[in-house]
Amino acid sequence: MAAVYSGISFKLKSKTTSWEDKLKLAHFAWISHQCILPNKEQVLLDWARQSLIAFYKKKLELKEDIVERLWIYVDNILHSKKLQDLLKNGKTINLQISLVKIINERITEFSLSESRRSICAVLSCCQGILSTPTLAVIYTARQELIVALLSQLCWLACRQPEGAVVAQLFEVIHLALGHYLLIQQQQVNPRRAFGEVTGHLLQPCLVLRHLLSGGTWTQTGPGQLRQALSRDVRSQIEAMLRGGAFQPELLSSYKEELLDQQQGDRKIGAMKNLLAPLDTVIARLVDAGYCEPSLHAAVIANSVALLYKLFFESYFKEGNQLLCFQVLPRLFGCLRISRLQEEQLKGLAASDWTTELLVLEQLLSSVANNNIYNIAADRIRHGEAQFHFYCRVAELLINHSQASVPAWFRCLKALMSLNHLILEPDLDDLLASAWIDAEVTDVRTKKAQEALLHTVFQTYVKLRQVPRLFEEILGVICRPAAEALRQPVLTSGPSRVLCECLLDLPPSQILDTWSLMLEKFQSSVLPYLRGDADMALKSLSLSSLLHCVMFNMRSLDSSTPLPVIRRMQCTMERMLRELVRPLLDLLDPQGPELELWLQKVSDSALLLSYTWAQVDAMLSINCGQYHSVSGALTDVAVEISHLPLLLPGVETCHWKKIEKFTAQFDSLGRYCLAQLYLQKMKRTLMQTSFQSEEALHSLKCDAAYILGSGRESLNRGTAASWDGQVGTVSALTYPVAHWHLVVSNLTILISYLSPDDVRSLASVLLRTLPVSKAQEGSAEEEPSLTLEKISSAVLHSPLFPEMQSLYSAFLMCLTEGCTSILRSGAQSDPSLLSEQLPWLFEKDHLVVALWENKFAKVGPEGVEPKGEIAQNLLSLVKSDFPIQLEGEQLESILGLLEVISALQLDSLLTPYHVHYFLLLLSLTITKLGSSCSSSVTLKFLMTCYRLLGSLQRGKSARSVLKIMYVSDIFEITLTSLFKASGRFFVNVDDPSWLEFLQVVGAFLEQLMQMLTQTKLSLVLNFRKIVAFLHELCPEAITGKRMKNQNPWGQHLLLVSLTKLCQVLGPFVRERKQQREAPEALCELLQKAILHTGAMLQQCWAQGARGQRLPSVFIASVSTLLEANVGQHSRHRTEISTMTDEVPLSLTAFYQSVCSQLLSELPALAGDRQCFQAAMRFLTLFFLAPELHPKKDSVFTSMFHSVRKVLTDPVVPVEVIQDIEPDLGALLTQMLEVGTTEDFRMMMRCILQGLDISNMWKADLQTVLSAVTLTKLLLKCTLGGEKASLFWCACPQIIMALTLLNREACQEQPVPLAVVGPVLDVLAALLRQGEETIRNPHHVSLAFSILLTVPLDHLKPSEYGSIFLRVHNVLFAILQCHPKVMLKAIPSFLNCFNRLVYSVMHEGRQKDKGSTDDLSVVLECARLVERMYSHIAARAEEFTVFSPFMVAQYVTEVQKVTLYPAVKGLLQEGIYLILDLCIEPDVQFLRVSLQPGVRDIFKELHNDYVKYHKAKHEGERRYTA
Repeated sequence: MAAVYSGISFKLKSKTTSWEDKLKLAHFAWISHQCILPNKEQVLLDWARQSLIAFYKKKLELKEDIVERLWIYVDNILHSKKLQDLLKNGKTINLQISLVKIINERITEFSLSESRRSICAVLSCCQGILSTPTLAVIYTARQELIVALLSQLCWLACRQPEGAVVAQLFEVIHLALGHYLLIQQQQVNPRRAFGEVTGHLLQPCLVLRHLLSGGTWTQTGPGQLRQALSRDVRSQIEAMLRGGAFQPELLSSYKEELLDQQQGDRKIGAMKNLLAPLDTVIARLVDAGYCEPSLHAAVIANSVALLYKLFFESYFKEGNQLLCFQVLPRLFGCLRISRLQEEQLKGLAASDWTTELLVLEQLLSSVANNNIYNIAADRIRHGEAQFHFYCRVAELLINHSQASVPAWFRCLKALMSLNHLILEPDLDDLLASAWIDAEVTDVRTKKAQEALLHTVFQTYVKLRQVPRLFEEILGVICRPAAEALRQPVLTSGPSRVLCECLLDLPPSQILDTWSLMLEKFQSSVLPYLRGDADMALKSLSLSSLLHCVMFNMRSLDSSTPLPVIRRMQCTMERMLRELVRPLLDLLDPQGPELELWLQKVSDSALLLSYTWAQVDAMLSINCGQYHSVSGALTDVAVEISHLPLLLPGVETCHWKKIEKFTAQFDSLGRYCLAQLYLQKMKRTLMQTSFQSEEALHSLKCDAAYILGSGRESLNRGTAASWDGQVGTVSALTYPVAHWHLVVSNLTILISYLSPDDVRSLASVLLRTLPVSKAQEGSAEEEPSLTLEKISSAVLHSPLFPEMQSLYSAFLMCLTEGCTSILRSGAQSDPSLLSEQLPWLFEKDHLVVALWENKFAKVGPEGVEPKGEIAQNLLSLVKSDFPIQLEGEQLESILGLLEVISALQLDSLLTPYHVHYFLLLLSLTITKLGSSCSSSVTLKFLMTCYRLLGSLQRGKSARSVLKIMYVSDIFEITLTSLFKASGRFFVNVDDPSWLEFLQVVGAFLEQLMQMLTQTKLSLVLNFRKIVAFLHELCPEAITGKRMKNQNPWGQHLLLVSLTKLCQVLGPFVRERKQQREAPEALCELLQKAILHTGAMLQQCWAQGARGQRLPSVFIASVSTLLEANVGQHSRHRTEISTMTDEVPLSLTAFYQSVCSQLLSELPALAGDRQCFQAAMRFLTLFFLAPELHPKKDSVFTSMFHSVRKVLTDPVVPVEVIQDIEPDLGALLTQMLEVGTTEDFRMMMRCILQGLDISNMWKADLQTVLSAVTLTKLLLKCTLGGEKASLFWCACPQIIMALTLLNREACQEQPVPLAVVGPVLDVLAALLRQGEETIRNPHHVSLAFSILLTVPLDHLKPSEYGSIFLRVHNVLFAILQCHPKVMLKAIPSFLNCFNRLVYSVMHEGRQKDKGSTDDLSVVLECARLVERMYSHIAARAEEFTVFSPFMVAQYVTEVQKVTLYPAVKGLLQEGIYLILDLCIEPDVQFLRVSLQPGVRDIFKELHNDYVKYHKAKHEGERRYTA
């Protein structure tokens, strides 16, 4: 055979052999071991290379598919494992430069044309070469080849290819950049590196970086690029540009170019002829031909920011500030906004402005953050070069306002932060374009505007020039302008900023500003108001500003200097006399039509009136030396007039005119007038005679006016939102502002409102509540007020129930809403219905209170009146209920029920409690139409029963029993539910149905619990309940009333019987122990048990057997068994003797249920509630040995079922963790009763599961089940022979855990589901085996486990979990096995240091990413600190090792920058170790540590001496 293959090389070169055959022969020769050729690999590779070269040099004609297959053949060779093995063994394979050049030429061809033929194969060949170091030498040895390759690869990527080629292309770019960076770092000729980067790589790399930054390939799709790869390529491009264009060796050239140094200062050598590096870079950057025109400007903009950042990082240090600035104008000149003409700038789109302004913002932020601009140095040394540049930038920004772009505001903010004089010459234009005239609607833009205004105001506050700033603001407001187009001056953002600024101002500056505003108002606005709408709007803007100043200034008090108080008083008097009264005098409409100017003047006048009154009242209260013009606030008789006390000198008749005038439209003036009335109420309440008839009449009139002024607007409603600022109240936002005013002052108003007004208020509150969660708004929106939000806040306020009149009216409104819907569904005569269900027609809860009193007076013989309501309801339920609701009506009632759910029903007074109970009970028995879906019906009934349950947990729960028996309520509830159950077309396993059963069961249980607590007619009620259920049993099972079987009815009956047994069983047992149990109750319990057993057996016979058992069935059978056991045993743990007590049929039934439960236990594990019921049944069954089958061992069956749950791969690890407590409870009972042989069997199974062979077979579930069982065993109380058996096996368990952990940690990824429980078991064994584990070797094995556990490359949650477990094992050794630890301190410290280093690694400050996961690291750092404290407490053992611990700490901490919180915790711990170090140790560390680490130690030790040691010495000094 060898002879056959030896001629292959001749056939490959032969012209007679077809190319198809050549390729097959070549492929076969490569893979075959029988083909003998000298230097076969090189021969085959050369053949393929020469064939491709011949084709591309036109010496050979080949078909396209043959060429592509040749490339694939080369690619297969380059990627083959055979080639890699040969290279590893030292064999040399020469690629030849000709192949590399061909690859480069092909990539150039791809980058220049649309042709993509063979691109994947060529790129794969390139990737194969670059990824193999011995082959990549051909590129790295010839630098021009890698530069050419990299350049063409980047140009190819810039053509934005799509599909599978994208990922492959970027992998190759990533490899090529990596190789080039290594070459660049070794480059000794800086000029060459600069030339390569600027000449060949700068342009394509900048375009590529721009495309990557814009996420061109990171969107989902076939050409998606991994974000990590995209990020790595961007980082490599930046490193390449830094290493080429901004090398340290080029600094002198940049200085020569930018700072005009003398020729004699130049460095001699390689840099001699490289005179203008920045010009070279900028020329290449702005060159027009290297990318598409649509991309060109964006690429330049993004590149400007990058180049400045790289220059700054490379050359910024103390003394180079001017150099770093000089680059700024040159790079800024590349942006279009710096060089376009006025007309061209106006043509720029908003997106273009955004891009370039973001870049400008980055440039200015770099200047501000790094102190490049020193005002004094710039003025003295550099002729204000920087200042003039920033002024030009500021002028450009202000002349071309871009108020819709957030970056525009941020650029201006940065300039203001640099020097306020930059913007001061154009301060008026700045305020106009950025605030007064700006149209800002976007939330992000508003935040940017707010930040700019905050900087402006704070700057002038620090300069003590706020009056100067206000002078400019007033000048801008008073400029001629189309006022109607302006937004309100003080929206929430500017208002917040101004408030913050005013709080920092001294009273003198406030008064100067105030006087300035008064003068401006008087001179420029007041004389021209009449008839001028624009001027009236200006007056409103000035009024809003003046209101903000007066409301947010610091209040005067008795400690204020008297001259300031006098000046304040004079200013207040002057404002009232010269501004407020003249404005009010203008409010005298002559005709029926209201002109716009008059409306705005009224808004302005009333806003200032309200402001003046509020400030006057505040000053009168806080400052004793201030004397109000309207008189003191005390001892003044209250007049029955509207505002004489608030605004002296204004006649009552004039206020009447103003009231009439403002009532015609919703406006700011109307809102302020209501505020004035509220202020009048407050001042009235502060009088000593506020309880006089006159004062009370005045208060009632004022309260009625305030509520009435906005009643119409509230009835109309609005969807608008209001930002809470007075100046933004308009016709649209007035209803919200008025509602906010009323609600905010309810505590004052409510006492003086008439009953009709209170009902109206409650009606508005109910009407304006949000009908859905969507109406409540999202967190991302700007905070604002709406009618819905305000009403929702009232509903959830703890003060709401305290306002009894409003709360009662609201409850009545809710009742009326529900009853009106119910009445609308009436299908019988209303008069008859009012007799049957009178509470649906009553307008007041007091009517129900009369029933309650009537029934309370009935004696023992008066049973009939008490049952009247119940019998009435029962007869209606059994017959055709006279009310039917359809879909829309049901949805409406559900909305009202959600509101009721938000109320505190457990604290209702008795009349309301009874009324609501009857109403909700009526709702549950109402007939529902065919348009009501099953899901909505279930939700409706569930809500009703949940609310009934809430009511019956309340303080007035017993009041219901005065008008109805518990048994009657029980019967009504179940009768209606059985009747409705035929319409529940939902799956019996549906979560909504199971939740419904739970809610109904809870309500029924609550009713019966209340009966046992009150002990009212116990026997009578329980007898009726049992009798009723006895009647229902045949109906529900055999379906006398229904042709088909009704599973929902069966479930309801099962729940009812179960709850009866659950309540009556424990009650009877408890009374038996006290020898007080009536015989009748015992008989009733026996009947209930028999009914439940019969019902369950019937269900079992009808289909439960063989199918998965429903959760209702399991819960019921568990309750039945518990009741059976409880009847015949006094104590729960005592094994009952039931041989003659339980019927044989029931015994067989229990055995069958147990058998089925054991078989389907894994399937039940996902349903926690169902699983808990199953565990309860199995526990009870195990404790009753007479029920056990005689053939099989119940212990063995149950144990194997538990194992089956733990080994089932379908059951997730999280579910197993959840059900561990339930399994533990079962195992505890099994071990308590089980024999030693049973325990031996259990231990054998566990040890088999822990065998290492299971890991080799990848049977993780078996391993995990054995580990979990060991953990559960350790939580059980073992005694006697069982404990001895377990601890004898303990060494074997520890050895098995060691081997399992070692094997698990070698796998990738590490199966943490195994490692975590292994650590848990190990920690528990070490804790509990403190006295029993005597061999130190077994404890030492724990260290080998801890050293293999991975602590890196974990998710935050996984890291926290594993860290805690490792810490727990270490802590157990430290606390419980001190002697072992003493002999193995180095191993202990190795394990502990791994924890410390991992905290440092996870707690380091990252370049990007959120700090959301920092809480996990902080918790781990606290554990490290605690461990340090425990180590320090054992000073004798660890003193020798303390300097080494400190050395390891500082060596590691020097490598990272920690978050301050993490660093603080670790330092507190290491301080405790420093306490153990003596002076020679400190000296040793100072001498032996490396220079960088030594500095860290010096800083640490200084902090230790300054803070920790000083603190503890101080504590010791004062310690007895």
